[in-house]
Amino acid sequence: MPVREGLALYAAAAEAARLGLPLLEVGTYCGRSTILLADAARAAGTVVVTVDHHRGSEEQQPGWEYHDPTVVDPEIGLMDTLPTFRRTLHKAGLEDHVIAVVGRSPQVSKVWAGQVGLVFIDGGHTDEHATADYEGWAPRVAPGGLLVIHDVFPDPADGGQAPYRIYLRALESGDFTEVSVTDSLRVLRRTAG
Repeated sequence: MPVREGLALYAAAAEAARLGLPLLEVGTYCGRSTILLADAARAAGTVVVTVDHHRGSEEQQPGWEYHDPTVVDPEIGLMDTLPTFRRTLHKAGLEDHVIAVVGRSPQVSKVWAGQVGLVFIDGGHTDEHATADYEGWAPRVAPGGLLVIHDVFPDPADGGQAPYRIYLRALESGDFTEVSVTDSLRVLRRTAG
């Protein structure tokens, strides 16, 4: 995550954490954005719940642009970012402020019962995955809470369109209004629903 977007994510998390509800992240990977969310949650006395299967998104698989062979488990031959994520949290001193849920976002959202102050969607970038993340988690954003979507590229030449499509869907729903735009990061506030 670029610095400008990271600072915007932190500001959104700090604002949303004032609601006293958990902050939720979809797409942990190795934890860079998690530490931004967790620092804001720690300061406000709440926690971050981060959801990821830790097997990597489409673009992180072997042969793709963002593949990192150092996070492949040599025993089973599949990506496993969980150990790297845990080291990231430990080094940042934020383990006590994060609840890591290892699982697929749609399955976890089905068993989640409460509201959250913030949902940060940065998981899979296919239409199937982005739509499932939006449909599973956007309804759980409390009134006044924030929905944050990463990798929103209006121009297809700049990147994938799935996050852009869920961003448009959120605005068109009437349940969210735009708060800020920082490069590919969009922050929306729940105003209805």
